[in-house]
Amino acid sequence: QDAFVAFHVDKVLVSKYLKSLQIGELAPDQPSIEPTKNKMLVKDFRELRASVEKMGLLEPNKLFFFLHLTHILLLDTAAWLILFYFGTSLMPFIASLVVLTISQVQASWLQHDLGHLSVFRETKWNHLLHKFVMCHLIGASAKWWTLLHSRHHAKPNCFQKDPDIDMHPFLFTLGKKFSVELGIKKKKYMPYNHQHKYFFITLPPLLFPTYFHCHTFYIAYTKRYWADLAWMLTFYIRFFYTYGSLLEIKSLLAYYFIFRMLESSWFVWVSQMNHIPMDIYYDNNLDWVSTQLQATCNVEQSLFNDWFTGHLNFQIEHHLFPTMPRHNYWKVAPLVKSLCAKHGIEYQCKPLLTAFADIVHSLKNSGELWLDAYLHK
Repeated sequence: QDAFVAFHVDKVLVSKYLKSLQIGELAPDQPSIEPTKNKMLVKDFRELRASVEKMGLLEPNKLFFFLHLTHILLLDTAAWLILFYFGTSLMPFIASLVVLTISQVQASWLQHDLGHLSVFRETKWNHLLHKFVMCHLIGASAKWWTLLHSRHHAKPNCFQKDPDIDMHPFLFTLGKKFSVELGIKKKKYMPYNHQHKYFFITLPPLLFPTYFHCHTFYIAYTKRYWADLAWMLTFYIRFFYTYGSLLEIKSLLAYYFIFRMLESSWFVWVSQMNHIPMDIYYDNNLDWVSTQLQATCNVEQSLFNDWFTGHLNFQIEHHLFPTMPRHNYWKVAPLVKSLCAKHGIEYQCKPLLTAFADIVHSLKNSGELWLDAYLHK
């Protein structure tokens, strides 16, 4: 199946674990594809993937990722040196916060690459460096991220299957169909007609400092990810020892909380610009390509956009080929566009600021749909 092929780098190894699960072959008169899936689209996509493999687009450029890691480490060091050399007055404090935030966000893009096994062809090296970047440099659990993010990729924007939209309906109402359904059922957890306003002061600044902080430790502890917890501890020891030698306790805690808020805001705007404005509903058991395309959109390419978003501006290509190194997305994009054009599927690509605005617009539209249905007699 396409999902299996998309997620696994070493197919020979994982195939060994599948043999024990095989219960037989399909009878000759049984269809090989379900009626809800586009047979011709699946066929063309598999041919495209074969071409992508032959073109070497799944092979990583190790120099690209080495330079990316280097600039993360330099920024991380520079954030501390600013306070060390220039003192802890307001301007050095702010400058250090900005530099550390950039380092942390860029590290989050790199751990994303490592989690998708796209930096090395050897799985074990991806996992090892993933722990270093995610646990030691960022302070979160690598296995926690893999657990949640793999589910997101398998069924993006599918309610009760994609953990990225678990905020519906308790904090936000998402998607046109869900908003109307909530209104008809007279359900109200929040004033959804104002959700496009309270979004600015809830999800972007607070996701990392509150929910993610607690959730990563909770999952790592309950699932006994002891190695991750040990790696995570090294982040907090390093941070509070190095910065604690320069800042008083109140300033240190303020510094930590502010950079987490800034990091969270950057991450949320980028991660949600490709999904929240798209179709959100229950799983309709569509084929792999249709499932990914209806839930994702792209943002225009530029050197700044590529760096700022960690190449998640190529969200469509990333979802179709999750193990592809991000520096090759621009090469496969024209082929994906041609595939979409052939099958009459919309390939959305928009400017960065438009993508950000569409998050707010979609939340506003969903809130209005909910209110109309809620007040309807």
